[in-house]
Amino acid sequence: MHKRLILGVSVAVAGLLLARPSAQQQAPVNQPDDVQVRPIEPPVRPLPPEDRTAREKKFSFFAYGDTRSQGPARSGEPAPDGRVLQGPHSAVVDAMVAAAQRLASTQFPARFVVSSGDAVLYGPNGTMWNVSYVPLIDRLTRQAGLPFFFAVGNHDMTTRPIGDPEREHGLRNTLSAISKLLPPDGSPRRLDGYPTFAFGYGNAFFILLDSNIATDKKQLEWVTRQLDGLDRRRYHLVFAVFHHPPFDSGQHGGDLLEPASAAIRAVYLPLFRKHHVRMTITGHDHLLDHFVERYEDGGRAYRMDHLLSGGGGAPTYVYTGEPDLALYLKENASQNVRVEHLIKPGPAIADNPHHFTIIRVDGDKLSLEIVGTGAAPYLPYGMPRLDLN
Repeated sequence: MHKRLILGVSVAVAGLLLARPSAQQQAPVNQPDDVQVRPIEPPVRPLPPEDRTAREKKFSFFAYGDTRSQGPARSGEPAPDGRVLQGPHSAVVDAMVAAAQRLASTQFPARFVVSSGDAVLYGPNGTMWNVSYVPLIDRLTRQAGLPFFFAVGNHDMTTRPIGDPEREHGLRNTLSAISKLLPPDGSPRRLDGYPTFAFGYGNAFFILLDSNIATDKKQLEWVTRQLDGLDRRRYHLVFAVFHHPPFDSGQHGGDLLEPASAAIRAVYLPLFRKHHVRMTITGHDHLLDHFVERYEDGGRAYRMDHLLSGGGGAPTYVYTGEPDLALYLKENASQNVRVEHLIKPGPAIADNPHHFTIIRVDGDKLSLEIVGTGAAPYLPYGMPRLDLN
């Protein structure tokens, strides 16, 4: 389907499109099992209650996603997930642990990690979680002592609709894995029965949502209430973490606009502009990409960065082309929306190493440092750290 047609669909139609299974999900490799997923160990140093961190305005956090393995080899060898620890992801975790140690004595210590999803190749398979993923996140929470907050991806949940047995199996496994890491059902910062939740630290507030069901009314209403009721005198910075990027120039973007990304553009970006969300953090494409959306509201100019940091260990993707944003810009001309492609992925696999992002919060100012796991330094911005203000 041409992307202009996808952008023009109604929310109801977008919801139907989201329910379509991908070819990979129909493949026989993706077999559910009845293995109980072991919960990730809670952090040695959990985040304090929100009201105890109100004065914190200098800290760092890590962002990354897409750690799953490749699928089965053509030779017939089964997928690595479920058989061995995720090797490339392990290298990223090593780099995170080292970075946390390096930052511990600075003004900007690392306080937590956010993940934009796709933990394993097939979420309904519990063995994949237990063998290949959970032990690595245990290192972050126990060895590095970092709280870990996870937004679900399509490989975790499948793209089946709510209530479908395959999605429900993926949901059970995901919630089991993160059961000791997120607010419990009944908490004001948790949407009951969903992997959707929020938390605050210092002057920053985070919402983690399920972009597989971006048109779901219940989730949208909950996110809206969180933003409507937020104390912006304290929370100057708002971050939204989810899997599918609104803008993308990799394998899942460029000339292709996937239904989930179309729904994020149509449903959530207007809400995020209304509440002046500072940054979205996504994955889905296995590379680094960065767009900046500028707009006007109430006579003032605002900036929302769209960071795609999907280099957590999954097979690397490359640049495929620029997204056509003409219709999006036209539909949002009343706010004078402009979109700048700040950096692009490289055209070759070697140009896009596995990585994670260090986001530094210094009052209302943000900066980014990209940490790669390759032999050569990874400087996609041409400098070690990029200031976003």
